[in-house]
Parts: sequence; C-alpha cells; structure tokens
Amino acid sequence: MIEARELTKRYGDKTVVDRLSFTVKPGEVTGFLGPNGAGKSTTMRMVLGLDAPTAGEVHVNGRSYAGHAAPLHEIGALLEAKSVHPGRSAVGHLTALAQTHGIGRRRVDEVIDLAGLGSVAHKRVGAFSLGMGQRLGIAAALLGDPEVVMLDEPVNGLDPEGVLWIRNLLAQLAGEGRAVLLSSHLMSETAQVADHLIIIGRGRLLADTSVADLVEASLGGVRVGTDEAARLGPLLAGPGVSVTSSGDGELQVAGLSAREIAAVALRHGVLVHELTPTGVSLEEAFMELTRDELEYQSAPASGRTER
Repeated sequence: MIEARELTKRYGDKTVVDRLSFTVKPGEVTGFLGPNGAGKSTTMRMVLGLDAPTAGEVHVNGRSYAGHAAPLHEIGALLEAKSVHPGRSAVGHLTALAQTHGIGRRRVDEVIDLAGLGSVAHKRVGAFSLGMGQRLGIAAALLGDPEVVMLDEPVNGLDPEGVLWIRNLLAQLAGEGRAVLLSSHLMSETAQVADHLIIIGRGRLLADTSVADLVEASLGGVRVGTDEAARLGPLLAGPGVSVTSSGDGELQVAGLSAREIAAVALRHGVLVHELTPTGVSLEEAFMELTRDELEYQSAPASGRTER
C-alpha cells in the first residue's frame, strides 16, 4: 500500500502539496483526481523518491521507495511514457530495466505479450505512436510483478480497444490484491474502474471517499410525484431539508433519501407514485467539489466575433 502522512512540498514560497495524508489500500483501484496544478504529479514523484518532501513522509509497503532493495518488485509506475531512449527497442528497454533487478527474460516476454506489443517488440521506440508508448510504459510498470501499481493518465492515446484493455487490467490487478493508484482527467473512465477516490486541490485534500459516496453527497435530491404535494411538502420539511414544488404535483426534495421520504409518506397516509433520485455524474460532482480550487479557469464561451 501507499501511505502518505502530512506530505508537503514547497518551492520557495509556493506550496505545491500541503500536508496531504491518504492511504492507497490493497485490493482497490484508487482514483487520484484534481484540477491542473493541484499537485498530483508532484505527489506521485514524491512517492517514487524523485522529489524530496519539504515535510511529512510517504511509504510504499511500509518503507520509503529508496529504502527498498528491489523497488520494482514493490511498486511499478507510469509517469511519463515517453521517458525512453528513442533508439532502443521495446524489448531492449524492458530487458535493461529487468537486469537492474535480476528479472529474467521470460518475464520481459510476458509483459510484452500482456501489453499487446509482440508485433513491435523489436522496433525502435522512437517510431512508436502515443498509444504504443503508453502500452510500453504499462509493461515496464508491471515488469517486477509489484504489489503496488501507480499509473498517470494510462489511457492517454489509446484506442477504444486499448481503453477497454486498461479497464479490465486495473480490475484484474485489484482483484489480485494489489493496490492501484490511477491518476486521470477522464471522469467517465475513473467512474467505471475506481473503488475509492482521493481528490486534491491546490495541494490540499478535498475528499477521501468512495465514488458512490461522493456522488450521493452531490445529489440534486429526489423528485417526488404525488397528488398531495401541498400536504406532503410541510411533512418533509425540517433542518437540513429543502422542499420545492414545481406546481404540477411534483416536489424536489434535498436532504432526505428516497427511502426516508417513502417512510414519511407511509406514516401519514400520503400516496406517492414517483420517487426518483436526481443524481449527478462523477464529473459533475468533481466540478462542484473543485470549483474554488482551479488554478486555470476558462472564460465563458462567447458568440461569434464581429469583424
């Protein structure tokens, strides 16, 4: 697992990561989310010992990355797929990495096959497409059969078949009991594969929760259909609960679940013919949570410019 405690990184007077604490647990895919400039890349670099924390600490399987005699067996990471000498072949690159840890050629062949690179294994990496480079980076991350896998934007440049492959691979890795940390800007993909979420903004922890709990906390409420809206509304109102009427026999209720609304209606003999949670997507929940944490914010789209 990955354990960060009060992790902090400053560059001069700028705090990039601010007392960040979280745990990436075995058997789960943890989505690591945040706007551009939130500090995700810096955090992942500190996990790998590429950047030294200003304060706090981060451990992989109980030790700092540098404290492991064979770190590729502990954590495999993809941070920058293009950080490979362009003159090397895929098999040459992986073989060089394998030799640093005494990993045999058989394992090199296994990860090449796993990543679907068999047909290009002996071609120069400099001629690879972005998607092929991503596959090579993932093969390198899995080379040491690590207990922890950390991937930054792994589906970048992949075609639909590649995206499906990544989705299934992440589920398989977590199912094998590995801890998986996935950083991505693609909320739809994250929603499909992540069991847990760590969301940061301006280097600070905003949420450490499950996908379901984050979305539920951002629900627009429950749409209630009843012929007795005028009677049911006051029965539902209370501290932390808002009830609005559409005027056509529908109520919009925030602060109560559909089950709680049904219980109130039943207790007072009110017939309800619709209870529909008006949920939001992970993307909408994320945007709501990080609205005030954006370092870069686009201006609203305007109409056609006059010339």
